[in-house]
Amino acid sequence: MRSTTALPARRWDGSPTRPHHRPRALRVATDSPSRLLCAAQPARCRDCGNRIDWYTRTNQHPISLHPHEMTAAAVPARYRWHVSSGIAHPAHDGTPWCRVPHTTLCPAHPATAPLTEQLAELRRHLALRTRRLLDTGAFTPHPTEPAPAPLPTQCQPARPVVQLLYCRYLAPRPLDDIRCVAQTRLRHRCTHPVLTPDAPTGTWTLMSTTPRHGQLTLPAPKMAVYDLGQLPYTEQLRWRAQRCPLHAAASQVADLALAEWEVFDPLIHHSHMHPRLPTAIRHHGRTK
Repeated sequence: MRSTTALPARRWDGSPTRPHHRPRALRVATDSPSRLLCAAQPARCRDCGNRIDWYTRTNQHPISLHPHEMTAAAVPARYRWHVSSGIAHPAHDGTPWCRVPHTTLCPAHPATAPLTEQLAELRRHLALRTRRLLDTGAFTPHPTEPAPAPLPTQCQPARPVVQLLYCRYLAPRPLDDIRCVAQTRLRHRCTHPVLTPDAPTGTWTLMSTTPRHGQLTLPAPKMAVYDLGQLPYTEQLRWRAQRCPLHAAASQVADLALAEWEVFDPLIHHSHMHPRLPTAIRHHGRTK
């Protein structure tokens, strides 16, 4: 006898319950403002463990939104976002529903402004879910200070500062480990690195960290920066899109992940500022 009991739409931790089915091929429209194959990149908040959706903003910077829509009347205007063609916009589109940034609801951080009753209730619900994830061991909070990585043979920074397109970015990992975000023919993420021997490379140089007007004095007058500004414009676009040379020329190929560049802020990322060039070789803790 076959049971007719319907399966729940979601599990207790909020993840969707989907039946197993054959995946269909997806393509990015030629007029799409985003190259992401999916409209959103589902993930977990590293601070509270709750589900979030990553979207690309109009300035190409990612933002994490609460995965469910909310009634626009229950959300203050400054917290209302809407998604159009895979791009998140910080405004209301006139519909009865809107999206809310996860940073507004994250129970791991104090609220920056008074919340409405509906938002406060949702924040308490997420806090209870975080507590349950912690009690069951399904979530471990991200440490405030990450453990130092072992030093490689060449003294390379774990998160180097890169200059391209007249802007400075903080890389997510060492230059050799930055991976292409494009989709392969087998529908997997490309395993090729962005930095390849057969492509033009940048140069390490010491650049000034002169503070702006009214900014606090920085610990060092200069810092090591991997400068890509001397490369051709197309090469700098390739680095900004985080693609390998093979997929840089394929405009119809979709992306399976967001580019991981973070706009460099010397006050926030001062721990990643290094006053010397990473060209020395270290042996047994000493520099030659």
